Amino acid sequence: MARYVMLQGTGSYVGKSVLAAALCRIFRKAGYRVAPFKAQNMALNSYVTAAGEEMAWAQVVQSWAAGIEPEVDMNPVLLKPTGDSYSQVVVLGKPAGNVGAHDYHGGFNRSLLAVVEQALRRLSRKYEIVVMEGAGSPAEVNLKREEIANMRVAKMVRAPVLLVADIDRGGALAAIVGTLELLDPEERDLVAGLVINKFRGSRDLLQPAIDFLEQKTGKPVLGVIPYAADLGLPEEDAVALEEEDRVRGGPDCLDVAVIRLPRISNFTDFDPLKREPGVSLRFVQGRQPLGSPDLVILPGSKNTIEDLVFLRETGKAEEIIALARKGVGVVGICGGYQMLGLKIEDPDQVEAQVRAVAGLGLLPVSTVLRPEKTTYRCEGVVTAGGPLLGPCRGERVKGYEIHMGQTNRLGEAPPFMRVERRGGREVSLEDGAVSQEGTVFGTYLHGLFDNDGFRMRLLASLRGRKGLAAAVGRYRYREDLEARLDRLAELVASNLDLGALAALMGLERLPL
Repeated sequence: MARYVMLQGTGSYVGKSVLAAALCRIFRKAGYRVAPFKAQNMALNSYVTAAGEEMAWAQVVQSWAAGIEPEVDMNPVLLKPTGDSYSQVVVLGKPAGNVGAHDYHGGFNRSLLAVVEQALRRLSRKYEIVVMEGAGSPAEVNLKREEIANMRVAKMVRAPVLLVADIDRGGALAAIVGTLELLDPEERDLVAGLVINKFRGSRDLLQPAIDFLEQKTGKPVLGVIPYAADLGLPEEDAVALEEEDRVRGGPDCLDVAVIRLPRISNFTDFDPLKREPGVSLRFVQGRQPLGSPDLVILPGSKNTIEDLVFLRETGKAEEIIALARKGVGVVGICGGYQMLGLKIEDPDQVEAQVRAVAGLGLLPVSTVLRPEKTTYRCEGVVTAGGPLLGPCRGERVKGYEIHMGQTNRLGEAPPFMRVERRGGREVSLEDGAVSQEGTVFGTYLHGLFDNDGFRMRLLASLRGRKGLAAAVGRYRYREDLEARLDRLAELVASNLDLGALAALMGLERLPL
């Protein structure tokens, strides 16, 4: 029988996902078979499993921390916002339709409760420990009646709950006391301990507050986790982009500008570039000028047409076109690839009320949006050449597709790559397109920059075009991610009472 622990927060963005990843790595190092679980996640960063099913990035990172392959039971319900009050609901990895917030919280989500419980039970049969994560706060009284992500899930398996507060925001003590006060008695009994996260300073100075909390709430403080300035783990929430440094690098760095679209999705695509030595990555939003970047990237979008309108309204469209005409490299990933084309049609009004809109005209391609979503893992070889991609020709790459639409090349536009394996099957397909000048290209392949060889050669090409010396050494993204997960686990293990946690979970042996 599996053992459980659940992390719930006093609010969103308090560090639940990161702490869950840490616990997955800690339990794995102790020899347990462990899996993550989040019943319902709202995120625009998603991933495709080997089975071609879509799930949230946070649970993907947690599965890697646990040393296992991601599977959709770890995140059975995913909400992908398409606008201010509507979301695409993805159930067990497949779209179930676009639902308004009022309808979703008015009963639609409760209809998914059986799906959630079945997914959790399946994981429980396969693993010794399930590290569960809640969503937002369990004390959101306006949503509690219909919620399927917090206390209702904890009750399914009587999971001990650790309540997490972010002290770096301020008001952590009030948030903890207030959250417990708003819980029902049965829910309050499930809270087995408190965790104060992102603490800066001396633990001794905090001790009076810890004593107060324990006396006031009757709950033990099981950990005070120090603030970690550079965990560098992939983020799932666009809130993280607000904290990006705006000024980085120097004259020997490449300047890579990513357009911060209002409905940006899968910005985890650019984490390898953010970590790469010799690269200054910045997210450019609103009417903030693009300046003189060495590379412009148009990322994925959950609403391509509306984000294309945003580019025109803010003047970004003209800036991107002008830079491309000067020979600056421009890359479009997924929705960004669609925007670079001549036209986007939406005959079924999948995204917007308009049925067609002109693209930026930088690639000779045309896209038709369809209700069916394409989700595959795929791999192949770069076939494009030219001044930007010449050094990358022949490089093997792998990643995943998540898109609602098909894009066709027009005229003599060469493809970006040849896909040789898709959804576990051998194929021979062409993906993407490259401009006649060879400095603009687009692709549906998410995770492109995770490929160390391709990334190294593309950056070397950009450095050569800028007159910079070649970079020294080779950065390996996944090796670095593994090392960062290890450091995270060590940090949390050193500041969390693992003995008390093991006792709460009924574990026979202590985590190391």
